[in-house]
Amino acid sequence: MSSITGPLPMDPVSSHSAAEPVPSPSYTAQVFGDTIAQGQAKIALSWIVLIAVLACLAPLIANSNPVLIRIGGHLSSPMLRSLSWLDLVLLDLLVAITVLYFLSRVRISQKFWLLLMSVFAASLIHWLCGSPAENVVYERFRDAEKSGQVQFVINAPVPYSASDRLRDQLDPRLLPPSRQHWLGTEEFGADVLSRMIHACRIALAMGFVASGIAVFIGIVVGGAMGYFSGLTDILGMRLIEIFEAIPTLFLMITLVAFFPGEDYRLPMLMLIIGIVGWTPYARYLRAEFLSLRQRDFVQAAQATGLPLRSILFRHMLPNGITPVVINLSFGIAGAILAESTLSFLELGVVDQPSWGAMLSQATGQGGQFVWWMAIFPGLAIFLTVFAYILLGEAVNDALDPRRRR
Repeated sequence: MSSITGPLPMDPVSSHSAAEPVPSPSYTAQVFGDTIAQGQAKIALSWIVLIAVLACLAPLIANSNPVLIRIGGHLSSPMLRSLSWLDLVLLDLLVAITVLYFLSRVRISQKFWLLLMSVFAASLIHWLCGSPAENVVYERFRDAEKSGQVQFVINAPVPYSASDRLRDQLDPRLLPPSRQHWLGTEEFGADVLSRMIHACRIALAMGFVASGIAVFIGIVVGGAMGYFSGLTDILGMRLIEIFEAIPTLFLMITLVAFFPGEDYRLPMLMLIIGIVGWTPYARYLRAEFLSLRQRDFVQAAQATGLPLRSILFRHMLPNGITPVVINLSFGIAGAILAESTLSFLELGVVDQPSWGAMLSQATGQGGQFVWWMAIFPGLAIFLTVFAYILLGEAVNDALDPRRRR
């Protein structure tokens, strides 16, 4: 018999076992995967992502200024020249977040600094290009097109800005949905679809900024109460009881009426909701820290002489943040409802599109019911709030081991 020389083929089983072990996903990745796996979370995230994309792309989707226009042989883009600093920053953030989402090997801290660099780049571009004109004549391009001066034009998908009152049209107020205005017009003549798209910014800003302020205060106060306990815990609980006794809606109405400045009304509402709404987060984190401070890993960190900052934010906070994350989605929904309520009472933002303000126009002049002004803004408020509630329930199910079983 002839002998077989040369290296023997490797066993596929042994070669697979010799491969490097696949690292297990982190706890955050497991929770995110369990949350996304639920059908209600997919539906909720789809709607929230749609609202966020519309908010970032609002000036590109709904704008009276053409994307490209040729007048007298000169080609220009009035839409790009009309972009404000906020428009550029939101567009830049949308592109940066989309790119960083697919870069899984980049650490979270690196992603944060890359986002800050992208915001700085957008601000620099806006500073170099200059600010857009404050007094905008929206109908000038439509008049030029009617007079035959335009050789070539590309308009936005919705060729109306949120503050375009359509003064070049004959009585554009409260027109029902049609091919020209898909969702009709409001009582001042502006296009409803354009204002609903731009109103996504108010809803998202109110929810995230106000809830972010509340979470920050709640983490600081609740963490101090739970870790130090004793007199700090007693004083903190009395402070929580005082803030919980404040009627938030009446406080906002009083302050808005007392400070009638229109430019600072939206930041004031965010600040009020954040300052008053931090108490649930402080209660949850206090309870978690009271339990964690007796654990072995916390006492070992104290015994080794780690600084207080490391003990609180590196060891205790990641293990006690779960109830705060669950309650965050409900806080965002509550902030959006609060802003919609004030706008419905005509105490919200002024000269800016808001779903609540549009809903208040459902009763037209003479008591006439305007159905498109009631259905579309009301449906947007309902679906957004409902999406955050569904997402909060999905996160709760993913973090609760009893529900998971």
